[in-house]
Amino acid sequence: MPVSRIELEEREDAWLAPYAQRSSATRGRVHEETPPEWRTHYQRDRDRVIHSPAFRRLEYKTQVFLNGTGDHLRTRLTHTMEVAGISRNIARALRLNEDLAETIALAHDLGHSPFGHSGESVLNRLMRGHGGFEHNRQSLRVVDELERKYPGFPGLNLTWEAREGLMKHATAYDVPRPRPDFEVRSPSLEAQVANLADEVAYYSHDLDDGIECGLLSEKALVRDVEVWRQAASWVRRKYGRMPDETRRFFTIRVIIDEQVKDVVRTTEAAIRSAKVQASDGVRRLARPLVRYSPDRRRRNLQLRKYLYQQLYYNPVVHVPNQQAVQMLEELFRYFLKHPADMGEGAQRRLRQKVLHRTVCDYLAGMTDRYAMQEHLRLVAARV
Repeated sequence: MPVSRIELEEREDAWLAPYAQRSSATRGRVHEETPPEWRTHYQRDRDRVIHSPAFRRLEYKTQVFLNGTGDHLRTRLTHTMEVAGISRNIARALRLNEDLAETIALAHDLGHSPFGHSGESVLNRLMRGHGGFEHNRQSLRVVDELERKYPGFPGLNLTWEAREGLMKHATAYDVPRPRPDFEVRSPSLEAQVANLADEVAYYSHDLDDGIECGLLSEKALVRDVEVWRQAASWVRRKYGRMPDETRRFFTIRVIIDEQVKDVVRTTEAAIRSAKVQASDGVRRLARPLVRYSPDRRRRNLQLRKYLYQQLYYNPVVHVPNQQAVQMLEELFRYFLKHPADMGEGAQRRLRQKVLHRTVCDYLAGMTDRYAMQEHLRLVAARV
């Protein structure tokens, strides 16, 4: 016989740490549903995220380099998959709920605008006075309202814990605002794991992509970045001379491995010190428990500063992104004047008479290439 949800929940009880979030203890969904038969509640959440159009569109959204710049460079989708993998690894090591951590990681960028953080900034500016725009809140909006796949409710109707993780998602790149229905001091440990896994993925794949496109060099990284210098030194001592591609790949692999080990060891010690015995005990704490050691955090801040100086604001990256977001701004102003030119879903939402938010939702859901195509069709063609 197939394994039942009850048996899966019993396995969780036997394996998970006391402070892990159990799927059997979920606070439930906004819209009541029959529980899944052969999956836990969080496994159902994960599957709903993966099968959503918003998830598929991440393939054509910018991570750092404008989508389409290079076939080997990360997209918002490949970044999301890397975050999910790292989240599962950290959660497993700490005996947390891997399915919940993975779900939050897979969904954390569903609301991201086209053209990366530059696109997010311009939408936030254009929505000043109309509620602003921030991609974590938009991810929650996607799963609560904008996806339309089920007959009985809007959105994906995810569990409270998955939605909590999206609303409380915060990395060095993200500063979400609180919402009244998520007034907890700290989110679950699984949500905290997804938060930090996002940073680990950022640091590693931005180094990789920067070297791949020639904007960063290993020689300069050895000289200027402690994280790289230590990993590269270890690889050289352990394996000697290697082909350039292998050496670079393995150095980044060592960086990821060291980041994960540091998070697991530091977090394990923080959990012991806090003496939490249940998931809600974690939520009452003022400071997250999933964290880097002070030394690792110092080195990561140095790396982050270096990436901003040498990569994110490099004209090769920054100028095309700024040109792209100008298209986004022009599209925003166009649709405010011509709302009938938006798609069918936006037309339905227009009946609620919230024009600015409808236009923002419509643009945030676009891929990079669709936004550029629509700009060419609707704006550039009229000049």
